[in-house]
Amino acid sequence: MQRSFFFRNPSILVFIGLLAVFTLAVTLMSAGAGSGAISTSFVKTLGRTLCLCLVAIAMDVVWGYCGILSLGHFAFFGIGGYAIGMWLMYARTEEIVVSSLAGATLPPTPQEVSDAIGSQIFGVVGSSDFPAIWAFAHSLPLQLLAVVLVPGLLALVFGWLAFRSRVTGVYLSILTQAMTLALSLYLFQNDSGLRGNNGLSGLQNMPGEDLGQDVISIRFFWASALALGLGYVLFGWVVSGKMGSVIRAIRDDEARVRFLGYHVESYKLFVFTITAVVAGIAGALYYPQAGIINPAEIAPIASIYLAVWVAIGGRGRLYGAVIGAALVSLASTWFTGGGAPPIDLGFYRVIWTDWWLVLLGLVFVLVTLFFPKGIGGLVDLLGINRPVKQGRTGDYGPDVGAWRKREGEEE
Repeated sequence: MQRSFFFRNPSILVFIGLLAVFTLAVTLMSAGAGSGAISTSFVKTLGRTLCLCLVAIAMDVVWGYCGILSLGHFAFFGIGGYAIGMWLMYARTEEIVVSSLAGATLPPTPQEVSDAIGSQIFGVVGSSDFPAIWAFAHSLPLQLLAVVLVPGLLALVFGWLAFRSRVTGVYLSILTQAMTLALSLYLFQNDSGLRGNNGLSGLQNMPGEDLGQDVISIRFFWASALALGLGYVLFGWVVSGKMGSVIRAIRDDEARVRFLGYHVESYKLFVFTITAVVAGIAGALYYPQAGIINPAEIAPIASIYLAVWVAIGGRGRLYGAVIGAALVSLASTWFTGGGAPPIDLGFYRVIWTDWWLVLLGLVFVLVTLFFPKGIGGLVDLLGINRPVKQGRTGDYGPDVGAWRKREGEEE
């Protein structure tokens, strides 16, 4: 009998249940909807962590399951952040400009309002004209569409060109890194239309909403938790069943899968594109909670960190990516945010803000050497990630000794 998707993948139900409990606990202790035991800044930290977990899952699917070591997925993450950040900055600036011009003797014309908005946004780079890229910045629906379409189309075009040329292995990783570096260097230029090195700021303020940061933070936390839950289910479906088997087979022996008649490039392009779209959505939720985005966020080093998170958590395990991203993100906040006290050795004073990356590198090496399955591999000992066996039905062959329907029913 055909079992349900969730019955065949119990780890998905366990994850969704834990995420629901975690979300409820944070809500009840938040300042915006609960007792206030958790500060607003920490709620934002937790919300950002959930977004990083989502992009880590996307990275795990494309690398841990499909075998494509992409060093450019954080670029898609940043593109999603820029797309929503343009609307946030435009709408918030428009409110300020309209409010300041409300007391004028003559009501301002639409062109005067537009010029004032442009001066406020682009004055920092010596301009007041809106670039063509900002043509739809006034429209939230269109910018939300850009969050999905721009990363998706970029990944589709890049992936089609790379996969049809059968670029694999380290060469493909270098190509994705080159794409990320080129995009980052372009955004650093003042004439890129996105304020160059200054980036987009003030994203934590919601236009049209007279709400405090405590309420805004918990709402974004809810949205991040919902996106993570839906993303986990989506990718759980992608990596299960026949599609998941083909994807893993491509990772293990791409030539054999192609020999069996599967169009390998289509599977790889699908995985590469859908993970890029999800990365863009994660970025669109992350940066309003961070409050600012600049080209440094899209630098290749960010995508390398993403690969490190997945490796520490455990490749080929969706929950492993979540564990790795959550632990490293929260540990980074603690060590670099002044939470970890310095250690005085007498001859040297260890300041963790200076030594955090060294510690992260050491952990990466130790996990690779002694826990090749990552931290998530320890969860396998509990047995909750083992797929439930299904009885086989139907004749598997006419020969003597072949698996028959009767044998499948007796399993």
